Amino acid sequence: MLKIRLARVGKRGHATFRIVVTEHTRPPKSGSLAQLGSYDPHMNVVRVNAETLKHHLAHGAKLSPTVQNLLIEHKVIEGKKVVAWKPRRKQEANGQPAKTPAPSAEATEKTPPEQKTEAPAAPST
Repeated sequence: MLKIRLARVGKRGHATFRIVVTEHTRPPKSGSLAQLGSYDPHMNVVRVNAETLKHHLAHGAKLSPTVQNLLIEHKVIEGKKVVAWKPRRKQEANGQPAKTPAPSAEATEKTPPEQKTEAPAAPST
């Protein structure tokens, strides 16, 4: 399956990206089938050959979520944005499992409180 995604180029600290068509199993920096355009995040500029992009989409290529949101934002294509990434919770980031939420007040009212019972003292002989 063909995928339209970003391939990072540029020097350290000043990344730019190419919008490329590649096989979905290959790494992004490995060879691509076609270069459709470029994206400069520092100047927020997207340059895309829209005809070639629509040609690849018509022949079954899929957009990555990031590229889809980028093209929608710059009005190259129409559609709704999708969730491209999901932030991790703080407990999961530290290597600890996420805590379960505390029981609600309704759940605690329905259960009777535990009563402590003391055993009678043994008679001393």
